[in-house]
Amino acid sequence: MLAYGGQTALNCGINLAEAGILEKYGVHVLGTQIPGIQKTEDRQLFKDSMTQCNVPVLKSRTVTNFKDAKEIAQELGYPVIIRVAYTLGGKGGGVAYNEIELHEIVERGLRASLVGQVLVEEYIGHWKQIEYEVMQDWDGNNVIVCNMENVLSMKVHTGDNIVVAPSQTIDNHEYHMLRTAALRATKHVGIVGECNIQYALDSDSDRYVAIEINPRLSRSSALASKATGYPLAYMSAKIGLGYTLPELVNRITKTTTACFEPSLDYIVCKHPRWDFGKFDLVKRKLGPTMKSVGEVMAIGRSFEESLQKAIRMLDIGNDGLVLNRANMKTFDEEQIEDHLSHPDDLILYYVAAALKIGISVERIYKLSAIDPWFIEKIKNIVDTESKLKQEELTTPLLWESKKLGFSDNQIARAKDKSPEEIR
Repeated sequence: MLAYGGQTALNCGINLAEAGILEKYGVHVLGTQIPGIQKTEDRQLFKDSMTQCNVPVLKSRTVTNFKDAKEIAQELGYPVIIRVAYTLGGKGGGVAYNEIELHEIVERGLRASLVGQVLVEEYIGHWKQIEYEVMQDWDGNNVIVCNMENVLSMKVHTGDNIVVAPSQTIDNHEYHMLRTAALRATKHVGIVGECNIQYALDSDSDRYVAIEINPRLSRSSALASKATGYPLAYMSAKIGLGYTLPELVNRITKTTTACFEPSLDYIVCKHPRWDFGKFDLVKRKLGPTMKSVGEVMAIGRSFEESLQKAIRMLDIGNDGLVLNRANMKTFDEEQIEDHLSHPDDLILYYVAAALKIGISVERIYKLSAIDPWFIEKIKNIVDTESKLKQEELTTPLLWESKKLGFSDNQIARAKDKSPEEIR
C-alpha cells in the first residue's frame, strides 16, 4: 500500500516497479497502481492526463535543464513558478521574478527531483486555492469527502496556509464545477482509495486549473478525516483490498454506507505552527515551499471562533488574534502594506493591524489576495475588541464576544480584570 508511506513510499514504489523488482518477486500493489501514481507525480504525464479528461491546467512546460527553463520563462513572462517532480511540501520549488532567481531555483529543483525534472508555469498568486478530498473504489464509484479553502490564496503553499473546511467564499456553481472536474480527473488517472486534488480558481473570470493530485494520505487527508468524521485511512485500506464504497458501512451511523458525502454545519480551521526561532538563517516569508513544523485544528460555529481557538492551541503564548499579553510591534501604514504584499507567519496579525489604522478591506484584498469575506471576519474580531475596551461589559456583549471566539483571558485583558472576575 504505497499510499500510506507518504512521498517516500510513492518514490520507492515507482523505483522498484521500474527496476522490475515488483514483477520479479510477484509483489502486488494495493490501491492506486503504479501507472496512476506516475500520472500524478510526473509533471508532464499529469499535464497530459488532465488535458485528456478536459480538466484545464496552467500554461507550462516540463524541463530538465536551465536553458529550456529560461526559454519557457521568457515565453510566459515573469514571474513564473517552478514546481519539482516527485517531491513533498514544494521542496526545491519557488517563484522566480527574474532570470537570476530562475537559475537558482531551477538548479536547486533539478537536484531535488527524483527524475531531474521541474515544471515552469505561469504564476497566479492572487487566485484562490481550493482542495477536494476524493474517495474512489475499483468499480469507479467515487465521492467527495470534503472540500477546503486556503485563506492565503495561491501565494502560499497549502502546508503553510490557514485552511477552512468547508470552503466559504465559492458559490454553488463554482463548487460543483470543481467537484465534477475532481471526479472526472480521479477516474481518468485511475485512483483507487483516497486522493487530494488541488485547484487554483479565479472567481472574477470563472477560470480554474488543476495544480496537482496527491494519490496518498496526506496532511489534507488527516484534516478532512477529523473535520468530517469520515475515516479516510480505514476506508482507503478496505478499498485497496477490493471492497467497494457501497459495501463499506459507515462506522459512525452504523446504517449508511461509505458511499455518501458528509455535510458540515460547523467550520473547521487548520492553522500551521512555525518555529523560526530555532533556525538562524531561515526567512520568515511564506511562499510555494512549506516551512511549518506542525499544525492545529479547531472547530467552531463561525470562522472567527474557530480561528481564535486555533491560535490559542498553537502554544505560542497568544490567546487569539487580538488582546494578547505581548502586544505586536507598532508599524506605520507603509510597513504594514509591505507585509501584506509579502506574507509571513504573522500575516493575519498584519491584517488586523491594517484594519485598526483604517486601511480599507478592498485595499487589504488588493495587497494580500485574501478574499474580502475573510477580511470582514477579521474585522468583526477587531471591532469587538474595540467594543470590549470602550463599552460596559453587558450580557449581550459577552455573548457576542464568546461567539467570536474570545477567551476569558482576552476579555479580562480588555477590561483590566482577572479571568476569574469574567467567569
